[in-house]
Amino acid sequence: MGTYNDSGSGAAHRGEQAVRRLGVLAALPQELGDLVEAMRAEGETRTVTLGRRDYHVGTAYGVPCVTTLARVGKVAAAASASALIHVFGVHSMIFTGVAGGVGPGVRVGDIVVADSSLQHDLDASPLFPRYEVPLLERAHFPTDALLADLLATACQRFLADEGAMLAERCGFAAPQVHRGLIISGDRFVSSTTEVRALAHALPEAMAVEMEGAAIAQVCYEHDVPHAIVRTISDTADDHATTLFTTFLSDIAGAYSSGVLQRFLRAYADAAAPAGA
Repeated sequence: MGTYNDSGSGAAHRGEQAVRRLGVLAALPQELGDLVEAMRAEGETRTVTLGRRDYHVGTAYGVPCVTTLARVGKVAAAASASALIHVFGVHSMIFTGVAGGVGPGVRVGDIVVADSSLQHDLDASPLFPRYEVPLLERAHFPTDALLADLLATACQRFLADEGAMLAERCGFAAPQVHRGLIISGDRFVSSTTEVRALAHALPEAMAVEMEGAAIAQVCYEHDVPHAIVRTISDTADDHATTLFTTFLSDIAGAYSSGVLQRFLRAYADAAAPAGA
C-alpha cells in the first residue's frame, strides 16, 4: 500500500507514524457505539478519508486512537487493517462488534473475547490442509494475551455494572463472558443446519462472524498485536436475521460503548508507566 497523508507533506506523515496509536475497528456504525463522539469531546479529532472510509484520528479516554469502520466481510476488513498499519502506523489493534453464538452455553447477550481466530470458509485442499492459510502454514491466529486480558476484564466490569439492567431490558438470561475461538467467513450464518455443521467441524468455536480472522491474519503478517471482542446478537440459526437486526439497532451500541470505555481507560493506565 502506498503512503498517504492528507496534508501532502512527508514530514506530516512521519509525525503521524511517530505517535503510537491504537487502531479500533468495527464493521458497522452501531458496533462502535459512541467512540467517535467521545474522541471529539476529548479534544481535536482529525478525519482522513481514504479508500472510501473515514479514519478518525484523536484521543479517547486518554489513548491516542485511529477509529474506522472496517465494513462487512473479510476483504473489507483486511483493507482497513492494512491502512491502519501502513498509513497511520498503529502499533496494536482492537476489533469489536456482534456475532452469532456457536459454542455450547453461548447465549444472546453474552460476550466472547477471542483467544484465536480462524477462517471457516478457507479451503485450499488438497494443496493445503483445510482452514490453513496457504504459505503461512497456520489456520489459527492467536490474539495478544495482554490485550485480550484487558478486554476480558473490561467486559466483566461492564456486565457487573450494567449486565442485570440489560438482561431485564432485553429479556435474556444474565450475560456472561467467554474466552475462546472466533471463526470468520464471507457469509452471514443464519441457518440451524449450517451452524450445526460449523459446530461439528469446529467444536471449539464460540462465535461466528465475517471479519475478525482477516484482521488477525493481517496483524500476524505485520507483527501487530490485536484482540477481538464480540457480543452475541443471535445464535446463527433460523432466527438469526431477526435477532441480529433487533440487537444491532437496540443494544449493540450500549455494549460497545461500555466495553470500549472501560478497556481504553485500563489500557491507558497499563501503558502509562512505559510512557505510551
